[in-house]
Amino acid sequence: MTSLSLRNVGVVAHTPLFQNLNLVIGEGDRLGLVAANGAGKSTLLKCLAGLAEPTHGDIIRSRGLRIALVEQDVPAHLLDLSFHGVLHQALAPEERASQEWRVDMVLDEFQTPADLRVLPISALSGGWQRLALIARAWITEPDILLLDEPTNHLDLEKLFRLEAWISNASYTAPIVVASHDRDFLDACTNKTLFLRPEESISFAHPYRRARVLLEEHDAAALAQRDRTLREVKRLRQSASTLRNVGINGGSDAAQVKSAQIKRRADALEQNARSVHKERAGEIRLGNRGTHARVLVALENVTVQAPDGRKLFAIPKLEVAQGERIVVLGRNGAGKSQLVRLLHRAMREPDGLPGIRVSPSLALGYVDQGMQQLPSGSTAHDFILSRFRLGDQRSRAVLAEAGFSIERQTLPIAKLSPGQKARLGLLALRLSEPNFYLMDEPTNHVDIPGREQLETEILDAEATCIVVSHDRSFVTTIGTRFLLIDKGRMREIEEPGTFYDTVLG
Repeated sequence: MTSLSLRNVGVVAHTPLFQNLNLVIGEGDRLGLVAANGAGKSTLLKCLAGLAEPTHGDIIRSRGLRIALVEQDVPAHLLDLSFHGVLHQALAPEERASQEWRVDMVLDEFQTPADLRVLPISALSGGWQRLALIARAWITEPDILLLDEPTNHLDLEKLFRLEAWISNASYTAPIVVASHDRDFLDACTNKTLFLRPEESISFAHPYRRARVLLEEHDAAALAQRDRTLREVKRLRQSASTLRNVGINGGSDAAQVKSAQIKRRADALEQNARSVHKERAGEIRLGNRGTHARVLVALENVTVQAPDGRKLFAIPKLEVAQGERIVVLGRNGAGKSQLVRLLHRAMREPDGLPGIRVSPSLALGYVDQGMQQLPSGSTAHDFILSRFRLGDQRSRAVLAEAGFSIERQTLPIAKLSPGQKARLGLLALRLSEPNFYLMDEPTNHVDIPGREQLETEILDAEATCIVVSHDRSFVTTIGTRFLLIDKGRMREIEEPGTFYDTVLG
């Protein structure tokens, strides 16, 4: 039987990422791996794949076990290969001539359009690059498939396609998925492991049910710790009383008993479990405020592709203060082009033809690739120079956002995608906008960060236009929903209408 066992596995990187991890991954398991950014999910996947060694413990693999890991980034040596070539190269050299039919079979299984099969990977969208890497792993027929953030850059159509593929996989080989997408985890997993530095906890349930059980576990642990500490306090008071009796009355027995009680109190305190607290950096937004009722108005505007093709037209659209507009549509419909067009208009003193921007609008902009961040600068220098907070205050706000002193001095290009996302959202808050223009703001942001961003958008009563494929995020924040479909934009009552269309 295919299996992979972990015995007391731990990894230390300055401080423990996780420790004493005991786990068996076996047939039929669909394991969701959940943790904050930088908490060790990718590290654990690499350890499972044999690409890294744990600091402590053992990972035991069945004899001949084949493991495939799909990492977040496309390896450089694959960028110039075609989609077809990437899969063909994944086959064993001796099988490439006789087994080429399997390449076409997998491409068909992933419903890959014919024109994309011959394009180099570097020319594909981020979503198709993700699917290409998954297909490349799948064609090797692994006994265990490891997926690191597989939904990043996927539009909804590809996301639903991936969910269906995982859920309907005809074989029982285990899959381990590290993801921040709550709906995806619920749809595709039957177990959840919450990775923690002190004690990692697993449940035989998908994410949301497992999270309820985790909260109950944490509440019980907190209650037990409080009871233990109250008992420690009582024992120490008894030990102190006996010690005084022994000293004042000259009783050796009382002093011996006092020492025994104190040792018991020390042991109880030592064994009292520390209660886990999420240490996700703060995501906070501000709202500069404005008296304008309408912040942006569009009339007879055409949105074009970079090559000049017409994507869709907007006869009329007004964005009033306090509205949170979510833009939906399939990949290539023009969502990001709309965001870029609005971004250009908001930077021009007089807007652009057909786009009127309130003079009181103060823009906060997030690009899905965080291209607005200067990659050659450090996080500290970027915040210091952009917002002129002074050295100490710049370090403090970065620390609040989850950046250690070491990470503050790294070039932004060397930060993880999750850290770049947090830096971009920190800069968004410090710019004190009254209008947020955000293209996939939750890409690479962990679950606590996504939930905090949702709360901040609501609490700040933010006015915004958002493009997002995170279904939970969209449903929570949206007040209006605009669907780009078949060359036109129309308003729909709620996002489920679009999801049903994609699924249909």
